[in-house]
Amino acid sequence: MIRDVTDLEVYQLSLKLLSKLYQFLKKIPRSEYDTVIQCKKDGKSIPANIAEGFAKRSFELEFKRFLKIAIGSSDELISHLRAITIILPHLSYEAEQLAQEYKILSKRMNKLHSVWRSGIF
Repeated sequence: MIRDVTDLEVYQLSLKLLSKLYQFLKKIPRSEYDTVIQCKKDGKSIPANIAEGFAKRSFELEFKRFLKIAIGSSDELISHLRAITIILPHLSYEAEQLAQEYKILSKRMNKLHSVWRSGIF
């Protein structure tokens, strides 16, 4: 039974990935400061929007709206990670691995979005 946002697998995964993201971003040079800032914003936005949507879960459309925002942040982050693979080739392997993990998260959030019914969970 899902009673709290921390019971959601996508929320747990988003926090786990946020920690990995921050460790990775420490390797990015200061010349790419704007990319680092945007990646941090996107990474933090994902669990925040899942949590905000979960707080409004009795209104199915509201929860789904916040899930879509979280998915958008995840997909935007994937795009930034792909850009890092081009801009900083020495970090391309790590960036691609992280992008793959965020793709999995996006797919799981999409699945949750498609199956969620208020009152069932």
